[in-house]
Amino acid sequence: MQTYKDYMTEIEERKAQGLQPKPIDDAALLSEIISQIKDVNNSNREDSLNFFIYNTLPGTTSAAGVKAKFLKEIILGESTVAEISTDFAFEQLSHMKGGPSIEVLLDLALGSDEAIANQAAKVLKTQVFLYEADTERLASAMKAGNSIAKEIIESYAQAEFFTKLPDVEEEIQVVTYIAGVGDISTDLLSPGADAHSRSDRELHGQCIFEHNKDMQKEVLALKEQHPDKRVMLIAEKGTMGVGSSRMSGVNNVALWTGISSSPYVPFINIAPVIAGTNGIAPIFLTTVGVTGGIGIDLKNWEKQKDENGNTIVDKDGEPILKEVYSVKTGTVLTINTKEKKLYNGTTELKDISAALTPQKMEFIKAGGSYAVVFGKKLQTFACAALGIDIPQVYAASKEISIEGQGLTAVEKIFNKNAVGTTPGKTLHAGSNVRVEVNIVGSQDTTGLMTSQELEMMAATVISPIVDAGYQSGCHTASVWDDKSKANIPKLMKFMNDFGLITGRDPKGVYHAMTDVIHKVLNDITVDDWDIIIGGDSHTRMSKGVAFGADSGTVALALATGEATMPIPDSVKVTFKGNMRSFMDFRDVVHATQQQMLKQFEGENVFQGRVIEVHIGTLTSDQAFTFTDWTAEMKAKASICISEDETLIESLEIARDRIQIMIEKGMDNEGKMLQGLVDKANNRIQELKTGIKSALKPDANAKYYAEVVIDLDEIAEPMIADPDVNNEDPSRRYTHDTIRPLSYYGGTKQVDLGFVGSCMVHKGDMKILAQMLKNIEAQQGKVEFKAPLVVAPPTYNIVDELKAEGDWEVLQKYSGFEFDDNAPKGLARTKYENMLYLERPGCNLCMGNQEKAEPGDTVMATSTRLFQGRVVKDAGEKKGESLLSSTPVVVLSTILGRTPTMEEYEAAVDGIVLTKFKPSQKQLVL
Repeated sequence: MQTYKDYMTEIEERKAQGLQPKPIDDAALLSEIISQIKDVNNSNREDSLNFFIYNTLPGTTSAAGVKAKFLKEIILGESTVAEISTDFAFEQLSHMKGGPSIEVLLDLALGSDEAIANQAAKVLKTQVFLYEADTERLASAMKAGNSIAKEIIESYAQAEFFTKLPDVEEEIQVVTYIAGVGDISTDLLSPGADAHSRSDRELHGQCIFEHNKDMQKEVLALKEQHPDKRVMLIAEKGTMGVGSSRMSGVNNVALWTGISSSPYVPFINIAPVIAGTNGIAPIFLTTVGVTGGIGIDLKNWEKQKDENGNTIVDKDGEPILKEVYSVKTGTVLTINTKEKKLYNGTTELKDISAALTPQKMEFIKAGGSYAVVFGKKLQTFACAALGIDIPQVYAASKEISIEGQGLTAVEKIFNKNAVGTTPGKTLHAGSNVRVEVNIVGSQDTTGLMTSQELEMMAATVISPIVDAGYQSGCHTASVWDDKSKANIPKLMKFMNDFGLITGRDPKGVYHAMTDVIHKVLNDITVDDWDIIIGGDSHTRMSKGVAFGADSGTVALALATGEATMPIPDSVKVTFKGNMRSFMDFRDVVHATQQQMLKQFEGENVFQGRVIEVHIGTLTSDQAFTFTDWTAEMKAKASICISEDETLIESLEIARDRIQIMIEKGMDNEGKMLQGLVDKANNRIQELKTGIKSALKPDANAKYYAEVVIDLDEIAEPMIADPDVNNEDPSRRYTHDTIRPLSYYGGTKQVDLGFVGSCMVHKGDMKILAQMLKNIEAQQGKVEFKAPLVVAPPTYNIVDELKAEGDWEVLQKYSGFEFDDNAPKGLARTKYENMLYLERPGCNLCMGNQEKAEPGDTVMATSTRLFQGRVVKDAGEKKGESLLSSTPVVVLSTILGRTPTMEEYEAAVDGIVLTKFKPSQKQLVL
């Protein structure tokens, strides 16, 4: 009984942390527990019963298999447990969500004991997590004349597993809690530094509000004062959930404010209620839907207009806001789900129909989106098996078709990949569509949650619809510590067995690849018509259309090969003018955001929409710099429109990099990577022969807005500034403050530089090497007055730099170079004034392993400027993460301060930073 003793030791350790026993997922432990339950004189029997009933994870965990088998023994009378009757055993099975429990229920339903069969059938009619093996078994039994099987299938055809659920409450009372003023990053709800604990839901719950115990106590106090209400977390004068999908953030909010999903499954809560003055970040809102939660766009602060309709601004040119209604902490509000309105008492505050669409109401009723997705698939199977039309049980998918109106790029992609829509009907933005997914990516700090989700939805193998699935190791690349050693190999084995290509090989055949997931997904996307789903907000490819997603939506895409979402509106971005020779494409990216806000009087027209960017002439590596940043623009996604020749070049680069992965031994038994090479070759041939040109929108497509970026206006490098000392806290730590280099007058101290993350590509590494040579030629030596951390995105890029001689240059000037044979076991806390060549991966951008020293001013190429992400505050000095181009970062570390324009131009003299010129070809049809 050593496993049980070890578990008891762990329980005592958790008690010291104020934690309950960890939920059980291990078969060996549960087998010991069952042995103790069977022994009526065992001193551990009572505890063992509680562990078995209330603390065992469902789905396809090995423990779930043991539990289901024992419950079957009880039901058949093969084992007797006084505390678990036959009825209670069936109730337990009904909460186990598929996998072994479905197998047991089918055994019983199709067995010879009529009474037991009827009870099993009654439970099966409530279940939705059935897979092909389960439904085929039912269909075969029905064909063989089994009346119980037919009865179950008829129930599925009517979707009784959904229709017999309780209706959503007409009124939901909430009490408000303002979690912050301004944009709230998901780091506040689930800090990156606590990524290692995300799969341990109770432990991870302690980190909400970045471990701020006072805020946690305030939420508990509100719950105590209002036991009949739910706490609604609010981003006052900001957007809730910016930065990433962070399923762990939603899980934490649900754990503190939501509803238990099952009395027999601990720490899994659902139905959180969140809100923001400017709504919810698109990717985070999807995550809320996964749990059957509600996300509300409050619009409780509005811009003021003068008599001519112009926005009134302050001395800094910022819009002045006026409070329309108060949501201060402790305010009791009512969500009326029938009228779809928000009330304070009898006073109507706002129409919230967008938060309570028919589809979202179904998620709320079903306890989350998974049950609806699986329910629809199950109903479709049942109707096909019975040879009947599908009854209209679920809300009809919204289909918007406008005669004579052309299609945007995203509308074209969705129409091509749509499933179950009206045949021959062309769909436009606003339509709700099921689509097949081509590429799915899982990253390592949410991957453990994704694997848990797959287990809980009883999935065992990747859907054959998916062209490729990839599990990365990038977020834990910089430090191979004890937490990583414990978690990552287990994750890689699970995902490898599930059918994904994995960054690390569980068998140890190929070299561990810690490549940044977005870069890998960008390379393995080999069709401009593809749909990509990835477990990170920066899943935004330069080919196809990609959507960042929570760990659960990733699991759903892996298991079913599908995703369901509305077709988003698009904003068209085109360019005019010419770039100055000393400008970097990163400056174009920042200028796009700046000019857009200026053109629309501070309104972010990108938020929640697809940015259709007519880049045309940039290959995928550089174009990705733009699409990657669109997460910070708060866009839903982005699409690059390319010339045919440019797309061919991008696809050839991608194909050759996939071939390198194959040569390294990364392909699986299903030859997934080889399938991508074949697909790339086919698409290249289509383009070269003119059979099918590059994706282009129609000339008469309709856009929410059109933005024209004037390259002539970009006269100097642009920097995204967190503006940490702004008097208005709502304007701190947004990505909307874009400043020219001259703003800093060459005097702002820089304590650390970072060149890395998904925003850089091979070209950035070459620029760095050339700048170092330039500086040595001009000054006689290269001396750093601030540390410079460099993390290439992928090993492929490192290999290419070595072949082209640039890596040797970087080695020459570095004081540290990563060693895969001896990776760092501890995160660095102090930096010397030198160049650090770090292992490929996320590094500082992720904030879960390496960080700058507290209070530092960091100049970085990355995307993250949120408080505490890259650098924490120190005493009276706030940490700052300023975001800029590679040349600015490099020069800032050489000088120890921001450069002047003269210093900058001298440092990049002779270096080709970008060849971007707007396309002169027609990029519409």
